[in-house]
Amino acid sequence: MTTELPAIVNAAANTSALALLPDWLDPENIVQSLGPFALIGVCLIIFAECGLLIGFFLPGDSLLFVTGLFVAAGAIETPIWLVLILLSACAFVGNVTGYWIGRKVGPAMFNKPDSKLFKREHVDKTHDFFERYGARAIILARFVPIVRTFITAVAGIAQMDQKKFFSFSAIGGVAWIVSMTLLGFFLGNIPWIRNNLEAMAILIVLVSVIPIVIEYLKGRREKARKAAS
Repeated sequence: MTTELPAIVNAAANTSALALLPDWLDPENIVQSLGPFALIGVCLIIFAECGLLIGFFLPGDSLLFVTGLFVAAGAIETPIWLVLILLSACAFVGNVTGYWIGRKVGPAMFNKPDSKLFKREHVDKTHDFFERYGARAIILARFVPIVRTFITAVAGIAQMDQKKFFSFSAIGGVAWIVSMTLLGFFLGNIPWIRNNLEAMAILIVLVSVIPIVIEYLKGRREKARKAAS
């Protein structure tokens, strides 16, 4: 099975249309409304998006960016290094939870007809993605909305080696959390960025697809090289 690049890019672009999301899913509104419990709320959301299948719609990338911005502004008083550790731990534990959900109950759940929350299309795209990139897909998927939620369950269904899964999951989780959160921490207080968070959120999601584009182009070149030899 293979994954077409446009399908992955379209999935990311579709989830980035934050202007169409209700206020309760707007990252800035989420952090502001939680007040002193903002970091706890963000940790729970990251855990849910990375491990609980119902969390595929949550705004992970943009939420991390906004969290970094709020830390830099002092609205979240926790030191940035501790924020990164806590969020990385939640991302990892979320992936482990998703893996075991897939391993234990995944086949029965995903064999059911489409529902409002679980669409077979999401699972099929994620499975194709996993088949194409193998173990490194666990790292790459961290940067692709929807895929990062379902790929953990797909890895569990496929009974991927636990040690390998946990290792790649930890690497991907730290890379995702650190990059997105520090981006907000260092750039979020620039006036133009601060006043155009929706545009930045869309840009972040699109930029997050870059690793997939690189892998896709590498695969095309390798395929062309083999065909020519």
